[in-house]
Amino acid sequence: MTPQRSTGTGAEADMPEYAGHYHLESRLGSGGMGVVHLARSTSGLRLAVKVVHAEFARDREFRGRFRQEVAAARRVSGAFTAPVVDADPEAARPWMATLYIPGPTLSEQVKEHGPLDAGQLRRLMAGLAEALRDIHRVGVVHRDLKPSNVLLAEDGPKVIDFGISRPKDSELRTETGKLIGTPPFMAPEQFRRPREVGPAADIFALGSVLVHAATGRGPFDSDSPYVVAYQVVHDEPDLSGVPAGLAPLIERCLAKDPDERPTPDELMRQLRSVAASYDTQAFIPAQRKAGSADGPAVKAPEHPRPAPSKRRVRPGRVAAVAAGVLALAVGGALAWVQWPGA
Repeated sequence: MTPQRSTGTGAEADMPEYAGHYHLESRLGSGGMGVVHLARSTSGLRLAVKVVHAEFARDREFRGRFRQEVAAARRVSGAFTAPVVDADPEAARPWMATLYIPGPTLSEQVKEHGPLDAGQLRRLMAGLAEALRDIHRVGVVHRDLKPSNVLLAEDGPKVIDFGISRPKDSELRTETGKLIGTPPFMAPEQFRRPREVGPAADIFALGSVLVHAATGRGPFDSDSPYVVAYQVVHDEPDLSGVPAGLAPLIERCLAKDPDERPTPDELMRQLRSVAASYDTQAFIPAQRKAGSADGPAVKAPEHPRPAPSKRRVRPGRVAAVAAGVLALAVGGALAWVQWPGA
């Protein structure tokens, strides 16, 4: 993320100058819940500090969620996550500081430079699998792995933002019944059984993230979150453009049944067998060369792929059915979801 001056209007205009004893120097990014600032410790260590918007700081339920985010992030450690340095979820404006990781998000990288080549994709897959292993090992489920939550550092990808993560035994997760996430990167069970989401949902999200990294789009692609929800639950993923050597592994990640998806350890073992096929030294290219050989890819279909049922369904009907899927998934309650870029 590229630092910007800490200026803004509305929710960002009243941003504090300090979080604890950390001086907030510039803005790294913002979202619906808060703003992330570049800051420095008294020793000069660069930090990324998330400060909650004032309106949410007054909300008791949100404070509970933020406490849980801090607790989850503190439990996780590893080479491919950003460690928590300090936090104060009880402050007037709750905040959390992690090590600052220079580098673009995966979303920014693909948007500005195009899809990753096969070697870069393989290294991304290995790094994210290791990150998920470390996250799941301490009993945490991320639940919102997506391109904007993956930072591309020189030494590999880093998974960030545990804002909607939950311990597997969390009571808060089961009492709300809300469906939370980003539809193109959510697993079928997040729509069908949001109270029963486990580590396998992160593996499904990993598959979707890898397709985005390889092609610039997701395996389930539509401008409508309702249509995407229907596709995630009912349709087969579109893997056209994905390197052939990695497509079978990614397809397993996108299995509808959580029990059929590989664990992070299984993914890392299987990736060793394809390691020799790719150059994995360079991760983020300084400049992509036109026409560079990315290895064989899954051939794109000449015609749009039919729905698995072989029936032609009008888009309006798909949207209506998809809306029903969302409603039924939370027992008729209104679901809140995020769209990419949020």
